[in-house]
Amino acid sequence: CQMPDTLNSWFLVAQLHVWMCLVRMKQEGRSGKYMCRYIVHCMWEDVEQRGKVMGINSVVLKEDLRSMVENFYAALFGYDEGILSDDRVLAAALWRNLFNRNCEDPRHLELLVEYVRKQVQHLDALSGEDLLLTGEVSWRPLVESNARSILKPLSPVYNDEGL
Repeated sequence: CQMPDTLNSWFLVAQLHVWMCLVRMKQEGRSGKYMCRYIVHCMWEDVEQRGKVMGINSVVLKEDLRSMVENFYAALFGYDEGILSDDRVLAAALWRNLFNRNCEDPRHLELLVEYVRKQVQHLDALSGEDLLLTGEVSWRPLVESNARSILKPLSPVYNDEGL
């Protein structure tokens, strides 16, 4: 979606995926809540490590991390509201949080709304026990030839025999 190749852009994409994992893990009771804390902890360690590898000054990195923490928790609320609402609310949350209010192409927002909805549905279908035991999450591709098919309910099957 033409986002710049920066630590912050990487973080914004990672943050979205972490949020989707948190949504799924919260369904797994006490173990899921523990996993949520662990996922967030690992995310922050990864952000810090990537910043160091990129050669970002430690003082600047510390300031960036402080800003990222504030944005992370605000984004969680926005994404939660978006996933529970209609596509306009989710698009607004993505525009604010992922694109930093800087997305000129509405097709990018449409693509990301579809992506988030299909990922959340995909994650909901995964075994919670397997997720907790392995920590392995599979993701659907960003672009699929018939991406909307996952979101459409199956047509009802009518059994008229015997009537």
